[in-house]
Amino acid sequence: MPRIIEVTVSPRGDSTVQTRGYAGADCLAAARFLEQALGVAALDLKTAEFYQGQPAEQPHRLSQ
Repeated sequence: MPRIIEVTVSPRGDSTVQTRGYAGADCLAAARFLEQALGVAALDLKTAEFYQGQPAEQPHRLSQ
C-alpha cells in the first residue's frame, strides 16, 4: 500500500490530517510536521491497527 498523507481544510479553517499505509507509530512521525505547521491537535483518533502495528489510517483534527 502506498503511503499517503491527506490534509482537508474546512470552510471554517479546521483541518484534518489522515495518514494511510503507515504501520504503528510511523504515522505519527510522518504527520508531525503538519501538526506543527497547522496548530495544536484538538482531537487525535487512533485506529485498532495502530495498536497492532499494522498499516493504519490515522485521522488528526487540528484547530487553528
